[in-house]
Amino acid sequence: MTGNTLGWVIVAFVLYLLMMIVVGAWFAKGNNNSEDYFLGGRRLGGFVAALSAQASDMSGWLLMGLPGAIYLSGVGGDGWIAIGLFVGTVLNWLVISTRLRRYTIRANNAVTLPAYFENRFHDKKKILMAVSSVTIVIFFLVYCASALAAGGQLFESVFGIDYRIALTIGAVVILVYTFMGGFMAVCTTDFIQGTLMLVAILAVPIFALFFMGQDGMSIASGLAAEGNVANAANFVNPFKLGDGNNNFINIISGLGWGLGYFGMPHILVRFMAVKNEKELRKSKSVAIIWVALSLFFACLIGVVGRAYMQTALVESGSEKIFIEMIKKVFTEELNAPFIAGLFLCGILAAIMSTADSQLLVSASSVAEDIYKGMIDKKADDKKVLNISRFTVFVIAILAYIIALNPNNTIMGLVSNAWAGFGAAFGPIVLLSLFWKKTNFAGAVSGIVAGALTVIVWDYIPLVNGATLGSATGLYSLVVGFAVSFIAIVIASLTGKAPSEEMLREFEDVKAGRVE
Repeated sequence: MTGNTLGWVIVAFVLYLLMMIVVGAWFAKGNNNSEDYFLGGRRLGGFVAALSAQASDMSGWLLMGLPGAIYLSGVGGDGWIAIGLFVGTVLNWLVISTRLRRYTIRANNAVTLPAYFENRFHDKKKILMAVSSVTIVIFFLVYCASALAAGGQLFESVFGIDYRIALTIGAVVILVYTFMGGFMAVCTTDFIQGTLMLVAILAVPIFALFFMGQDGMSIASGLAAEGNVANAANFVNPFKLGDGNNNFINIISGLGWGLGYFGMPHILVRFMAVKNEKELRKSKSVAIIWVALSLFFACLIGVVGRAYMQTALVESGSEKIFIEMIKKVFTEELNAPFIAGLFLCGILAAIMSTADSQLLVSASSVAEDIYKGMIDKKADDKKVLNISRFTVFVIAILAYIIALNPNNTIMGLVSNAWAGFGAAFGPIVLLSLFWKKTNFAGAVSGIVAGALTVIVWDYIPLVNGATLGSATGLYSLVVGFAVSFIAIVIASLTGKAPSEEMLREFEDVKAGRVE
């Protein structure tokens, strides 16, 4: 980009980042206790809850990781992930949201997922809280690192600055407004960012298609002209991989991503925070429409980008396809650099909306669950709030260190963290809400079995130096979810039955007797 063009892009970035910090400062004065900081006092509105949940869910993965994967391998490669995520989103809102909100209120007004597990299963020894809190911190470090890495790639590509400097800028801004404002700042900024993400992801491929049409080019002719797509029909066919072969394992693995939703702490906490069930019903339709449009157009970006961009991106640069499309459409075709800057901020919005949520949930696990729940039960709200903010800082630094390696892909980091959360928490969340025979032993067994399965499957070399994941091609979440589910059922049926009080609480939630 030329100096004048770059100047306008910088102006857009500065204005956007300043707005996020102002929001954080505005909500800082409303945090009087830990419930305000972690759940916003359970006063979250329906529209804010919906866009906040989905924006924090999708992250830079939506605008960089997924389009980059589609750009490389076609719809049949990772397009099934989008289908799986859409189904998972719908089920999460329709099946989980209302029941979880009710149960967290009935379970002694739990403000975090570990606290819910402890109260749901009457765990006096706080074993569940310890196990689930440690799991959250471990996998959120990886997840948060993926968001920071995406931010580093964005600043590096747009401004041509060193990756480490770019990474530092993004990390500092996210840290500042999360540190100050807590949950309401995070949700409000996520609402703004979710709106900006949607506008950007809709507009860019539509404009690209318009300019392709002006040049007399269709997607099919563009794919053929680009030269690296052997068969354009196979490239856009979800049942075909790049080599034209049907791959059952690939389809199962892609659809399996949808299972992860049931165990994502930063998404589930939004359900807990909505002010009432009327607002929650409003959230469901907004969230489902948002995610349907976003996932479809993210895949479209990968396909259109492959046809539209005249210079093919090498594999290591494929995750920057959306960035390159924005630069070409709005600086070369339309000469509108400020608009380009705003849409590039849409990518930054996707990154920040996930990183802030991950930092906040990690902080709540350390401060509310580990410190107050296990170390100092008499700690007052001011002390817990200060520890929360300190934890946000420490988690951000550790994630920053992980993200310093520029060779880590966004897709790879998100995949590992998503599998860990989905396998560890997804089955126990489902069964704790809908199967009254689920007991304490089942809960512990499920969390441990799910998390360990993912770690073994993805990280431990067993077969000729390869991991089970790389050897089979099967996504670890699918295996981990199944192992965790089976472990919960077996331990619950063979262990001590739930107490009468636990059964009564279950029936109260089922009947809606909580408020």
